[in-house]
Amino acid sequence: MLSASLSILSDRIPRQRRMAHGLATRELARFLRRVGEVLWETGSAALLDRFAPQKPEIFEASPGLASPTASLALYLHWSPDGRISRMVRRQIRLWREAGFGCVFITNAHPPAEDWGAIAEDSVLRIRRANVGRDFGAWRDAAAIAIQRFGMPRELLLTNDSVLGPFLPLQPLVDAWRSGGDGFFGLTESLGGGVHLQSYALLGRGEKAVAEMLSHLNGLKDTRSIWLLMQQGEIGLTQRMLKAGVPCWALFGQEGLAGLANAATRARIAPRYASAEAFARVPFNPCHHLWRELVEGMGFPYLKTELIRQNPWKLPGVENWRQVVPAAELPIIEEHLSLMGR
Repeated sequence: MLSASLSILSDRIPRQRRMAHGLATRELARFLRRVGEVLWETGSAALLDRFAPQKPEIFEASPGLASPTASLALYLHWSPDGRISRMVRRQIRLWREAGFGCVFITNAHPPAEDWGAIAEDSVLRIRRANVGRDFGAWRDAAAIAIQRFGMPRELLLTNDSVLGPFLPLQPLVDAWRSGGDGFFGLTESLGGGVHLQSYALLGRGEKAVAEMLSHLNGLKDTRSIWLLMQQGEIGLTQRMLKAGVPCWALFGQEGLAGLANAATRARIAPRYASAEAFARVPFNPCHHLWRELVEGMGFPYLKTELIRQNPWKLPGVENWRQVVPAAELPIIEEHLSLMGR
């Protein structure tokens, strides 16, 4: 049951807090290693991008069977062999039932059977080269979709990086829409500067949609995942704040931090021992407080990366099935298997 409410974002956290985030959530040696990894990754990507630039390419743009609406959703998919899981198909269907005309974008090559099945709940299906990850795909798809359907009243950016939903989706969409015009997300992060995490972002109203499209249009392709995060996810929220577009999180960091008890904070990292420090230092809500999100606030998802990789080596993640209704487990397990878990 949803117990969260809209929380407005402000640019109260300086970008320099990124270092505090790294130091708080990693031991010093691991933090320094991460700095080295970022420098290597961005430097290598810069060389490759210069001498062997990637070329985004649209292989196919085919109509779907669903009817367009004034609410446009751009949904990005990828899987190792191109298969489109039942979970992904259900996510598309639920967004359609919430009033969105869904553009299904894949950076893979789905088999014909799956490609045909996804048409039922899509207004448009796009196959493209695996370049630019989420934001590159949304950029290219937005250009095609707006040419065909015109400017939307609402623009949703979303993808298949979450498992679920295993709780109703409609209350989340209703909560977003209750906020009027603006820029909306589910979870707020302070790492690298305050921002809405990009697995589900909604712009409502002419100004918000125009700013989103302008930001997407200005993005350049790079092989650097770190740079794509800075320019795409973090950069988009920062742009909205500077443009005066109200930015709202349904699961804000402050409210979520209040659900973490002393044992939970200590388990994440020693510097999180005090409640005051935990509220001040950034953390990744979908990783560090995944259980509090689901059980305490009615969050309907788990991040796929958390379950498959647990990059922060957080204890207790192996018990994720305990928060998922038993009837929902098979479709999630099937998706994880398809992803090569």
